[in-house]
Amino acid sequence: MKLKKFFTHRADDPMGALNDLSFLLIIYFLVIAGFNTNKGFLINLPSQDKPRVVQSQDLLRLSLNSRGDLLYLQEPLSQEALDELIAENLQVHPNLTVFLSLDPDVPYQRFVDTLHIIRDRKVENFSFSMASGNSGGNS
Repeated sequence: MKLKKFFTHRADDPMGALNDLSFLLIIYFLVIAGFNTNKGFLINLPSQDKPRVVQSQDLLRLSLNSRGDLLYLQEPLSQEALDELIAENLQVHPNLTVFLSLDPDVPYQRFVDTLHIIRDRKVENFSFSMASGNSGGNS
């Protein structure tokens, strides 16, 4: 019966200690490192205790179709025209609520661009939903 010989590091070998130290430093820096996360859209949801009633004259209905076209009253609307439309409606209706109906296949960037315009105009009441079928702006 042959005995297998196992190789071990000698006690005075500094490489074993350096490997342990480098491993501990990597873990330390990973733990203390601040990871940059994308916060996305911060949305304040309404309280369930107090339902919000929206007057029909304060509601602006828009839709985004699968091609990324923004529609208002079933007519195409440019980003610049949306900015003007929201500005005009906010002057007349300070409690304006913008409702955006989305086609499930809408290009994501087009949705984000539309949200930026709504946010830049400081619209406080905003709602969106996925359209179940053919989308069209009806107001």
